[in-house]
Amino acid sequence: MTELALIAAKAKNDVIGDDNRLIWRLKSDLKHFRALTMGHPVIMGRKTFQSIGKPLPGRSILVLTRDPDISIPDVAVVKSPEEALERARIEAVKLGVKSIFVAGGGEIYRLFIDQADRLEITDVALEPVGDATFPPIDPARWKLAKEASFTKSGDDEADFSFRTYLRR
Repeated sequence: MTELALIAAKAKNDVIGDDNRLIWRLKSDLKHFRALTMGHPVIMGRKTFQSIGKPLPGRSILVLTRDPDISIPDVAVVKSPEEALERARIEAVKLGVKSIFVAGGGEIYRLFIDQADRLEITDVALEPVGDATFPPIDPARWKLAKEASFTKSGDDEADFSFRTYLRR
């Protein structure tokens, strides 16, 4: 069975971005994201893909969009959450992996959180203003399974924690 994991970096106030861009610099989080998602199917929304600007190397990227005319080289464009999951599951089997990742943005996380098995969250010790948020993590539905905390450094502009939540 394929596991669905949402992966996100969010501030204390659940903000994940502003004006289609990241609003902090955490090199450690980018390395963590890369390590977890490498070799796996990754579902993201069109705006998130456009903010990155290119397919992520070593991953099978699926872009979920309502735009019927969009075509992106080297990326699977999907029109519904159901199609995204179906195509990602097929890709996971081809790749020989057990997890599919959802990598944003806010609207996309809301579409998939009720189906997710796991959350990989980087909690950033900031409270920025932003227009994109991660849905609330309900402790009645999610159990904290693993946590590691870090202090800011030359590569990271804020304190942060990596947290893994599993569905109860």
